[in-house]
Amino acid sequence: MNNTDLKNKTISGVFWKFGERITAQLITFIVSIVLARIIMPEDYGIIALVTVFITLANVFVTNGLGTSLIQKKDSDDKDFSTMFYASIILSLILYLIIFLVAPFVSKIYKNNLLTPVLRVMGLRIPIAAINSIQHAYVSKKMIYKKFFFATLFGTIVSGIVGIVMAYKGYGVWALVGQYLTNTLIDTIVLFFTLDWKPKLYFSYNKFKSLFSYGWKVMIASFIGTLFDQLKSLIIGIKYKSSDLAYYNRGEQIPSLITNNVNATLETVLFPTIAKIQDEKERLKSAVRTMMKMASFIAFPTLLGLAVVSKPLIHILLTDKWLFCVPYLQVCCVQACFSILGTVNLQSIKGIGKSETLLKLELIKKPIYLILILIGMFIGPLYIAIGNMIYSIIAFFINAFPNKKYLDYPIKNQILDILNVFLISIVMVIIVYFVGLINLPIFSKLILQIFSGIIMYILMSYIFKIDSLNRIISLVVNKGEVHENKRIKKKNK
Repeated sequence: MNNTDLKNKTISGVFWKFGERITAQLITFIVSIVLARIIMPEDYGIIALVTVFITLANVFVTNGLGTSLIQKKDSDDKDFSTMFYASIILSLILYLIIFLVAPFVSKIYKNNLLTPVLRVMGLRIPIAAINSIQHAYVSKKMIYKKFFFATLFGTIVSGIVGIVMAYKGYGVWALVGQYLTNTLIDTIVLFFTLDWKPKLYFSYNKFKSLFSYGWKVMIASFIGTLFDQLKSLIIGIKYKSSDLAYYNRGEQIPSLITNNVNATLETVLFPTIAKIQDEKERLKSAVRTMMKMASFIAFPTLLGLAVVSKPLIHILLTDKWLFCVPYLQVCCVQACFSILGTVNLQSIKGIGKSETLLKLELIKKPIYLILILIGMFIGPLYIAIGNMIYSIIAFFINAFPNKKYLDYPIKNQILDILNVFLISIVMVIIVYFVGLINLPIFSKLILQIFSGIIMYILMSYIFKIDSLNRIISLVVNKGEVHENKRIKKKNK
């Protein structure tokens, strides 16, 4: 693939992937608002706890196997078929384990409802195994438009299922129905829209070759996910399920931004880097661009969200969820550094240094464990604060290897994002003082949001932040690419 083709596919990938994530998260957020008004925090606490175990199991089928297919330069249909069947076999083993341990989980957390909920939600694991190979194929071929429509359809249908079940009084099962339907519909749509279908082929040699890279990514991802979910396990045991619900709800809203940015980085940046992994200057340029653009989008959005969190929760979720406000504010700061860490990790993964990923996790996680254990003995909010401090430390640790691999040291990374950070702080101060104006709460929130957006764009223009021009160029180029395709199609 030449430079022009790679650039066009990357531009298209960013456009479609970010559009997919924004659309899906927006619909999911609207659905979650409706469900939060119907379903009690205690029910959300049960789902949050069950999701911990499903997420941990999912790591083995969604990280490593598919990733190895993307990282390998010349992976073919035989490679994809081999990893498809390997993924299914692994997922069935994992589901059996989940099914058997479910009663013990119920006993530990003293809630009998956990057993059936865990067993039913565990059905997502085999579905996710199929879906992960489909996603690997889409990323490998850089045909991200497929993601958009599959995710959109799945999100809409699952949202309808969840709302209908909630209104019918199914409580926690409404959340289960929404959760399962989303992945199932996404997988079905991709099955019919992709030109790839698994063949009756399996090669042990191919599996062994791909797995030699994939298992390190898998273990690194599992360690990261395990420690990330540890806070939920601790809160679920030591505190009430409602406390876990408030934490998760406070984490969910910033996740609208972090999931969009991180998913775009993982889906677009990783395969792009994998294609140019032998060209150091192009690699450095790509990573610097993503670092700047990620911070340009994330910093003002997350920090601005922290400032308007109280009126936002009051309006969207009602006063019964106000206890999640401090969690939301802490999670916003934590998410800023998490996104920057993702850029570094995706670049390391893209150049095939899976052993470095594993080493980084082994270095970081003892620090995380100490911080979370300290927070555990003080209160749930301090667990969130410990997680925030860890994200800051983790950013510096994740950035360190790129001094060697990309000649992109921590100092340069900080300089690349410093101007965006400073104007974001100025914007936050302005938004805070706008919030002191005596107005009805809804009018005040709208005024804060629009004043923040206008001031941020204005300051970005005045101080010539290049990410603003890049985003404008991205939209323009996407329009040009689409128009060229239309003209070619018409001429044919």
